[in-house]
Amino acid sequence: MIKRELEDIIISKLNTGKAIIILGPRQTGKTTLLNKIASAKKDYLLLDCDNSIIREQLSNSNIENLRQIIGKKKLVFIDEAQRVKNIGITLKIITDQIKSVQLLVSGSSALEIANEINEPLTGRKWEYMLYPIGWKEFQDFQTYLVAMQQLEQRIIYGMYPEVITDSGNEIELLKQLSSSNLYKDLLSYGGIRKPEVLEKLLRALALQIGNEVSYNELARLIQIDKNTVMNYIDLLEKAFVIYKLQPLSRNMRTEISSSRKIYFYDTGIRNAIISNFSPLSLRQDTGALWENFMISERMKYLEYNRIFTNRYFWRSKRQQEIDYIEERGGKLFAYEFKWNPKVKVNFAKAFLNSYKNSETKVINKDNFMDFLL
Repeated sequence: MIKRELEDIIISKLNTGKAIIILGPRQTGKTTLLNKIASAKKDYLLLDCDNSIIREQLSNSNIENLRQIIGKKKLVFIDEAQRVKNIGITLKIITDQIKSVQLLVSGSSALEIANEINEPLTGRKWEYMLYPIGWKEFQDFQTYLVAMQQLEQRIIYGMYPEVITDSGNEIELLKQLSSSNLYKDLLSYGGIRKPEVLEKLLRALALQIGNEVSYNELARLIQIDKNTVMNYIDLLEKAFVIYKLQPLSRNMRTEISSSRKIYFYDTGIRNAIISNFSPLSLRQDTGALWENFMISERMKYLEYNRIFTNRYFWRSKRQQEIDYIEERGGKLFAYEFKWNPKVKVNFAKAFLNSYKNSETKVINKDNFMDFLL
């Protein structure tokens, strides 16, 4: 089993008087992780909300019903909590009125659960994201040399736990993950009425990673209205399929300020959507894949190390650009991603002159571990 970095973080938060909420994409190991933590305590209660009876019992519950359900258990694990109506109120009642109970809660989608828990659990929760396997987790599992030998495979097939551990079946697993599992929450949510449109949109986004995305162009391409494009992209974000980077624009009239770039949480899922698992040497999109892979891996690093940053890209109207920028401690750190270490990179003088206190670095396949460890 691959040890997750969140494990020690969660254990350190047990019995602090707050619910522990783990969100993230489907099939990233949330249930496995929380089961492992709960099992170590031995005497715990698992409430699987895929079970309709459990969902009904937890929906609109009062304190008396909840005391009966929990009994004498001190640790309660509620899995797939987004399936329970009014789950935020239920969690609030347990946290406030059954103070001896430690709640562990998992949710695979922010579609329903985000609004449900944010207000009721204000000041009552620790919330974390569990992503597909991070590079440090992968390296610890495989050893340094093996991990480095598999770098190209991981860019092509991604970092989902089962894809890593079931070698030889990567394509079949990714096809399953990128179809029914990917859309499960979206299709059960009222906003998605045309799954074929969603698939066309995902393919269009997959072909545009690393580039600015125009909602108007997407609408024309897929032959739907712009508002539907915006709504579906918002839902895909909440289902942890894609995420956006906004442009940095502060000092210059020539900076682009209204565009965005869209990436996939996992490059294996992205490649499955366009059915392209070719080696990097045969691809036209190697640079874009490397950029997506690095930004996603960096996101995991920042989350698990509790480093809080603002994240951007930068581009001028003269087409000067910088792939990725972090703002930490009032300072900008600018990164360019190049798979080939021999490629020369000159950071835009317009950016350097405008943001004089910034630091710059090129991330390639030879030095990327400094960026992720």
